[in-house]
Order: sequence, then C-alpha cells, then structure tokens
Amino acid sequence: MARRAPPFEVDAASLPPLGMPPALFLRDYWQKRPLLVRNAFAGFVSPISPEDLAGLACEDAALSRIVAHDRGEDRWLLRHGPFPEAMFPTLPQHDWTLLVQDVDKWDADVAALLPAFDFLPRWRIDDVMVSFAAPGGSVGAHVDQYDVFLLQGQGRRRWQIDASAALGKGEPPVHFRLDSELKLLQRFTPTHDWILEPGDMLYLPPGVPHHGVAEDACLTFSIGMRAPAASELIGDFVDTLIADADDTQRYHDPDLAPASDANEIDAAAMQRVIEALNVLRMNDPERLGDWFGRFITLYRSAGEAAASELPPRIEFEWALAHGARLLRHPWTRTAWRRAGKGARLYVAGLDFTLSARDARKLAAADTIDGRTYAALSQRARDAVFELLGAGHFQLATPEEDA
Repeated sequence: MARRAPPFEVDAASLPPLGMPPALFLRDYWQKRPLLVRNAFAGFVSPISPEDLAGLACEDAALSRIVAHDRGEDRWLLRHGPFPEAMFPTLPQHDWTLLVQDVDKWDADVAALLPAFDFLPRWRIDDVMVSFAAPGGSVGAHVDQYDVFLLQGQGRRRWQIDASAALGKGEPPVHFRLDSELKLLQRFTPTHDWILEPGDMLYLPPGVPHHGVAEDACLTFSIGMRAPAASELIGDFVDTLIADADDTQRYHDPDLAPASDANEIDAAAMQRVIEALNVLRMNDPERLGDWFGRFITLYRSAGEAAASELPPRIEFEWALAHGARLLRHPWTRTAWRRAGKGARLYVAGLDFTLSARDARKLAAADTIDGRTYAALSQRARDAVFELLGAGHFQLATPEEDA
C-alpha cells in the first residue's frame, strides 16, 4: 500500500515551529514539497518596526531595495538603496515593497529568530531578509533557487504557490518576462492560495513559483538558505587548486610510443592528462573539506570584520577574568568539522586545527566570557586571540555592556 502524501498545511500550535519533529519535516518536505505552517510562532510579535526597517534602509552599508508596481500599465520599478529618509513620506499608500537584506546582522532581536531553525546546519542559513509592504505591495510571481521560510511578522499577506511538481503534475513553466529587470514569471498558475497571519510561516523548496501580495500593511521575515551553484563551487575550488599548484608538476609522457597518426589525441594521452590532474589531489577529502569550510564561511557575505589593534595579551586575559566578554562580529560566520583525530574550525575563511571539543564550542560562541575562555586549550586560546586581532571578536568591558 502506497504511503499517503503528506499534507500541504499543518498547525504547529502544539509543536512549534514545524508542527512535527524536525526529522519528519526533513524527510517529507525539505527540498521536496511546500508547507504552510499555521502558528509556527504563535503570538508572534515583530522584533522590528516598519519605521526601524526604513531607517536601516537609509544606511550606506545596508542592502536595500524598493519594488513598486504600476497596475495600470503592469510595469515594475526597482530602486536600490540607500534611500533618503525624506523619501518615505512621499511614497504612495499602496503597491510598493521595501526589502532589506541581512537584518539579522544589524539587529540582535531579529538574529534571535535563528535558533528556532537549529535543526538545519547554521552554515546553510544565509540571512534574515525583512520586507515591509504597503497594501497591494508585491515583488511579483517568481521562483527562488534556494530554500526559504517566509514568516509573517505583522499584518496579513496572501501567498499563492504553484505546487504542480509536488502534486505529480509536471514541472511548472519558469520563463521570465522580458520587460522587467526583475526575474518575473511570464505565466503563473497557482495551485494553492493562502492568507498568512502573524506567526504563520510558509516553507518553499527551491524552484517553486510563488507570489505574495500584502492584504494590508505588513512585515515579512524571509529566512533564506545559502545554496552555491555548482559553477561557483567548481570555480572557487579550481582557483584554490591553481593557487596551490606546483608548476614543476606537468603533463609528461616518458612511455610515449611512435604515433600512428600525428594529429590524434589517443587514449594513452588522455590517461596521462587524468594523471596530471590527479596530482592536484582534487579528490583528497581533507583538502576538499578545508577548502569548503573556508569557502562556505565567506560565501555571500555582504560585510566583513576589520582588523583591530591588539591589546597586550596579559591585559586582554586580565579583562576577561574580571568581567569583560568577547562578542563575535555579526558578519563573522563559523563552522567546524572533524578531521583526523581532532577537528578544524573555520571562521570567515580562516582555519584552525583544534580538538573537537574546542572547535564545537568556538563555532557556536556568539560571546566568550572569562570562564569559557579559561576552559579552552592553549591552542584554542591562541586562536581566539588571533581572531580578536582580525576583528572577528570585539572586547566589551562590563562598563560598555551596561
């Protein structure tokens, strides 16, 4: 007897945020089928206001956009920030959306949403984008090539999706309109139509066409995933191999036999090409692991830490022992993996050889106090001090915390 298809809608009031154990969600929905989760965050109160979001969109370092729709001419307008503060009161009362990327890097309360998604590898999560939409505001029908969780923060938004593939009806058409710089779909035929209230959340796998329209003024939080294209992975890895390659290692043919056809690339030549490439150790799991750890902790980072002047180490350690804390830079990403008898810690493209215990602890550390620091090995403490100098940690005294 065939297993019954899982539902497209669940209520998570008794088991937030997914309405089911994470293992079940990953088995039945992750990268397979969309899911509307009612009450994913029951009683949700937005950690940021529309006014604060607009203020952030005025900052030079923030990545922000405004998408507006002229319904009469079916014309879409895209503008990039930063925006002047005086512009916002002049905007119309409907049909526009403000989107700001990486709000979790700017606002600790928004970042506090992320632990709810710890059933996923943290290095897979890209950012929390927050959008404010006036009534009727939308960015058009489109597809994303990454997983996304769309959490309704304020107001109501109508979401339509085309789940044809999950229903076994074939892949939906994904041809783009030619009259807009936005990648909008030429055709969109929804199979599901929902209105989300605050605390409701829609999960979409890659490639699912969707269209969201604000029923009233609303805020939406988009927790998006990092999904490097194969071309990006290959390109970066090959660049690393080239940078490390030894130019003395070359194609060679000491076993060359007289050519039967001087213009032919024969099977023996191709075998030598393969051997020349294998010298680069492209299939070395340790080398590959180190490259990926460095790559993924830098990939799609819109900001970076800046090196700072190091205090004398004795003064730094005295401060930690007397109530100071280290705060991880909001743009600094971390990950770790087991390697040999120990582990490797990756921090914004840097790597450190540590024990698994220390690597796990530092990868998870948003803050490090004196007790945590004292419990680390000497090698891990050395890594922390190096990361402080590189700007990935900042020293905060008790007076500054107050």
